[in-house]
Amino acid sequence: MMNLNTVDKYIESNKDRFLDELIDLLKVPSVSADPAFSKDVHRAAELLASRLKEIGIDKVEICPTAGYPIVYGEKIVDEKLPTVLVYGHYDVQPADPIELWTSPPFEPVIKDGKIYARGACDDKGQMYMHVKAVELMMKTDGLPCNVKFMIEGEEEVGSDNLGLFVKANKERLKADLVLISDTGMIANDVPSITVGLRGLSYIQVEVTGPKRDLHSGLYGGAVGNPINVLCDMIASLQDENKRITIPGFYDGVIEVSADERAQMAKAPFSEAEYCKELDMKATQGEAGYSTLERATIRPTLDVNGIWGGYTGEGAKTVLPSKAYAKISCRLVPGQNPDKITKLLLSHIEGMAPDSVKVKVKPHHGGQPYLTPTNFTGYQAAHKAMETTFGKAPLPMRSGGSIPIVAMFEEELGLKSVLMGFGLDSDAIHSPNEHFGIFNYLKGIQTIPFFYQNLADLS
Repeated sequence: MMNLNTVDKYIESNKDRFLDELIDLLKVPSVSADPAFSKDVHRAAELLASRLKEIGIDKVEICPTAGYPIVYGEKIVDEKLPTVLVYGHYDVQPADPIELWTSPPFEPVIKDGKIYARGACDDKGQMYMHVKAVELMMKTDGLPCNVKFMIEGEEEVGSDNLGLFVKANKERLKADLVLISDTGMIANDVPSITVGLRGLSYIQVEVTGPKRDLHSGLYGGAVGNPINVLCDMIASLQDENKRITIPGFYDGVIEVSADERAQMAKAPFSEAEYCKELDMKATQGEAGYSTLERATIRPTLDVNGIWGGYTGEGAKTVLPSKAYAKISCRLVPGQNPDKITKLLLSHIEGMAPDSVKVKVKPHHGGQPYLTPTNFTGYQAAHKAMETTFGKAPLPMRSGGSIPIVAMFEEELGLKSVLMGFGLDSDAIHSPNEHFGIFNYLKGIQTIPFFYQNLADLS
């Protein structure tokens, strides 16, 4: 049986090595978005595979795809025991803008109890916790469950090949649940487990007016200006209460219960500190909901980019031929991204005045996801965090999207446990990304109790 004393003793004896191994992985610039780093992405896969072999994982394989490989390995101790499928990713976001980093992004440094490097939290640090936690179990009381690792190298560019791999390997990937640490918790003294993710619908809008750019003095006021028209169209997509005006947009939305909203409200949150951190006077959003609720349990529509006309230095009195915008909607359970995308297309194209032509191009999307709190996997995670943090974790929803989670359920029939140890302040995707040493070691400490609890509850 797993006990805290055994776990803590092993971590204390090996924590320097645990940190050194993570630092070695963070030194590899495995940026999947930039072909210039292709060799490094493959090098990260090879390093991870070697680490899995070192701790005694069987059938370790670097599985090729049409893009970057998936690292697979397993340890089956008893077919009768539950099987945990661990998912993570070894690729990272680009480090740009480099000049805003206080230390080089791929030369990890430790300061103020945190590891600073690209990928420190997202997701190398959180993924590698699982490797070291499995090592700990195998070196001490033994694995109480079977484990399979599936670590990909394309998460930061959309996981295009992961779905194909999953469909082609359903037998090999048979398990009881998926365990993922690519999310966060509220605070180091306020543990939480993510139970909901928002989905995504993303489009690009192109508005065309005259066939060429025109002199704004000679034609202004007589010809439809694509930028003006686009701005009018975008403004009409929300009403004065910041509610989205597209007919049918809210159809099927599963409203969050009063009890769950009350649980969410227990999370420590200061509106003043939130605004101070973001250097703004006030928040804004859908009427009738708190700031945290707007960012997690409600659907949204945001312009992610808008351009057209002359944007260089000085002035150019031009009436542009074209204007563009990128628009994304975060979706909640009960909304289907394909349906929402079709609603966006038909609504935006249908509202265009005759003075312009409008073309809407769909981009990627993703399904929203809910983990039920009566699920054995959630209960095992809840009990594990309660053991290592000394208090019960809060069930929380994330405003972000992890499209592959819904895919795992659709293709493998598996629910996912989202047990993350990162913090909102870890600056993932931003300069000076970091991951607390406390959080890294706390993950290694907590994960073994998840396995033990799962075995006990099954």
